[in-house]
Amino acid sequence: MNNAAAIKTPYLQIDALWKAFGDFLALKDISLAIEEGEFVCFLGPSGCGKTTLLRAIAGLDLQTQGSVHQDGKDVSNLPPSERDFGIVFQSYALFPNLSIEKNIAFGLENTGRSKAEINHRVAELLDLVGLPDQGRKYPAQLSGGQQQRIALARAIATNPGLLLLDEPLSALDAKVRVHLRHEIKELQRKLGVTTVMVTHDQEEALSMADRIVVMNHGVIEQVGTPTEVYREPQTLFVADFIGEMNQIPSSIGETGRLRIGEKHFACHAHDFRDGEDVVAAIRPEDVIPRGAGHTPEEGNENGLEVLLNEMEFLGSFWRCRLQSAQFGDNELIADFSINAVRRLALEEGKTIAIELPEGRLMAFERAGD
Repeated sequence: MNNAAAIKTPYLQIDALWKAFGDFLALKDISLAIEEGEFVCFLGPSGCGKTTLLRAIAGLDLQTQGSVHQDGKDVSNLPPSERDFGIVFQSYALFPNLSIEKNIAFGLENTGRSKAEINHRVAELLDLVGLPDQGRKYPAQLSGGQQQRIALARAIATNPGLLLLDEPLSALDAKVRVHLRHEIKELQRKLGVTTVMVTHDQEEALSMADRIVVMNHGVIEQVGTPTEVYREPQTLFVADFIGEMNQIPSSIGETGRLRIGEKHFACHAHDFRDGEDVVAAIRPEDVIPRGAGHTPEEGNENGLEVLLNEMEFLGSFWRCRLQSAQFGDNELIADFSINAVRRLALEEGKTIAIELPEGRLMAFERAGD
């Protein structure tokens, strides 16, 4: 067998893609491979280029240069009507003057199917999205969450190879959003359709995606599984954008350790040189409390005494603000479980011992360096 033929090509392949609007570069040299059946989220702040990239994939905004291949076919310059995708927008974009049945049937009517086949498919889709009895209603008679389900049904009606979701949940209230993101993920798994979703909501991306593409200023900062981008951020932007992250000015001391104040800490592997100024970073939940009245264990170079300055109850944990001469004017935020607070008798105003685990203490390049 030819080895080259045995290599499976990605379902969606984006190569060296740029997009300019006048003098403004919205996308800069984007390359990305998405496998068949994957659920991928483009995540980033407003204006980072994620929707522009989605629109380039759909052919709604053609790239300035670069290529897009879908299922082995070069679709780079094809109009949207000749590409194989379904799309759901934030605004639902349902036809207000058409019934729900006719909204879903809209894309099926030019496919050569009989009326009976179309009616059967519409009924099948209404059942699939959990709204079997809503077909004769009009969009205005449905809730926002129900309208979004109908928009989803319409998008998958023709069995597209690719499903594009442009912030589909952002117009919904929090409770509906949480419920619907679970339903969308279950539906995607059931259908096996390759899906790309744009979102600025980190929780949405972490809970739904097989992989997350973190974007900023028109470039890809990192691509990885939700666990990878959360636990192993490659840049300070990713570390800061996804979840909470302590950031403390520091430098690289002896044998690659982090120097914070006058103390050296063992840390996660890095490529910085001795003496280089960096940012020390650790997530609040990774700070380990050792208890009031304790002193750092001898030989534990990552142990530290701190003042527990403030405690805020957040339901499943306490968010604590810690002070130490080592941190200068910076506070260290730590999230301690209810059980740990009770077991260790942690209280505001007490001096406690903590540990900053070596594998969770990271060094990043300082912004602007």
